[in-house]
Amino acid sequence: MTDADVVIVGAGPAGLMLAAELCLAGVRPLVLERQPHRRDTPKAGGLGGQILELLRYRGLLERFEAACTGPVPAPRFPFGGVHLDFTRLADPPLHALPLPQQPLERLLEERAGEVGVDLRRGHEVTGVSQDDAAVTVDVRGPDGPYQVIARYLVGCDGARSRVRDRAGIGFPGTTYPEVNRLAQVTLPDAVTVLGDGGLDVPGFGTIRPGFTRTDHGLFGIGASPGSQAVSLYTIEDESAEYDDDAPMTVSELQDSIRRVLGVRLPVGEALRLSRFTFKARQADRYRHGRILLAGDAAHLFPATGVALNAGMLDAVNLAWKLAADLHGWAPAGLLDTYHGERHLAGARTMVHTRAQVALRRGHDAAAEALREVFQELLADEQPLRRMGALVAGSDIRYPMPGPGHHPLAGTFAPDLTLHTDQGITGVAELMRPARPILLVLADRPDLCRAAEAWRHRVDIHTAKTDQRPADALLIRPDAHIAWAATVDEPADTAAHALREALTGWFGTP
Repeated sequence: MTDADVVIVGAGPAGLMLAAELCLAGVRPLVLERQPHRRDTPKAGGLGGQILELLRYRGLLERFEAACTGPVPAPRFPFGGVHLDFTRLADPPLHALPLPQQPLERLLEERAGEVGVDLRRGHEVTGVSQDDAAVTVDVRGPDGPYQVIARYLVGCDGARSRVRDRAGIGFPGTTYPEVNRLAQVTLPDAVTVLGDGGLDVPGFGTIRPGFTRTDHGLFGIGASPGSQAVSLYTIEDESAEYDDDAPMTVSELQDSIRRVLGVRLPVGEALRLSRFTFKARQADRYRHGRILLAGDAAHLFPATGVALNAGMLDAVNLAWKLAADLHGWAPAGLLDTYHGERHLAGARTMVHTRAQVALRRGHDAAAEALREVFQELLADEQPLRRMGALVAGSDIRYPMPGPGHHPLAGTFAPDLTLHTDQGITGVAELMRPARPILLVLADRPDLCRAAEAWRHRVDIHTAKTDQRPADALLIRPDAHIAWAATVDEPADTAAHALREALTGWFGTP
């Protein structure tokens, strides 16, 4: 028998991120992973969206950037058979880091080890039960079966989550009859990468850059002149079922290209090969008593490039709320806001990924017209930025309790440049310890006095900044703004509102 505060099932990106965030908040989680070693089967090819900003706020982004072996590509992203092209914008709303899932998980595991996470590989969860006080977890480990009694259990165990099934949480949605194959390969000298990114294939001719649609599927190229590697992508409708753990081969890739394009494309060394199907599913609840879900166990999206972003942001949102409950100061209903906020975010991601399904799966003249009109809209900066924020997940505004909130409440805190008595810093640096922050940006001693009773839980900073967005910002550990003081708001009104926000999010002092 083992006791734990939180058991996390699954040592993928969401589980490891959650474990590290819990440790930052003073909780020691136990992570159980049924696989004895990190899997070699390629899955995600990189990180993108709002999670990159969060990693920067934790002081981790440079470490992740240093692990990238290839150059960061130009900001041009596939979207349902067309492209979001941000190359003409000086400040793109969407960024990506080409870091395959294997080194990503290695970095997250290293981070987890540094902060004290207990990770047990080769330990499979075989049963789960709960009552009002605890969760009992049956585990089969290398030395035999045992039980863990925990205050909470979080299922980060993927699409086929046993935790979700044992908790009786529904997972409604759609499975699409698509098989997607993605590869990064070198090409033999006989194949020429053209100046526009297309390919010249001997015996066939030119394959244009971007996406080529045929009666048999979709083929995509991502290539740059002078690059040693190109990205190849196919989508076909197939009825066959594939084992996610069975690796794809170069021959399988070439066969798929031949079926879609009618040409056997010569391929050199395979740097990455992966195969996946698309599902649009979302758990009907992210919490059932003392059992919670995060990552792929909670949602599956029918498009690439968003799952890691969503799953790791789930973890950051959940960690500080679990810790507050375990430390005994969580206000009533705090843990329930995890479902309210992240289910909303998942539904928002589902909207744009399902829209991508509609764009890419149509084969008739009407579908071609839809793609053409959509691409024309993206020639204008405002809709292009809006779509970038939607895909990045940076347009999310969490609902805040009560009326009359500042426009910033519920949004991700901007990284303001701050002038303090100790020098110049930024919001990102202040967020590294993952603690709540009251950032007073105007001469408002009334707000500092109002928050004094919470100083043991909330770090209070005073600073000046150019073009201040509010007199003060109350920032949660997940970097979202819980409350903001309107410029020149009366002192009594602002102090009362601040105390209400502090109590509502961080408990009674």
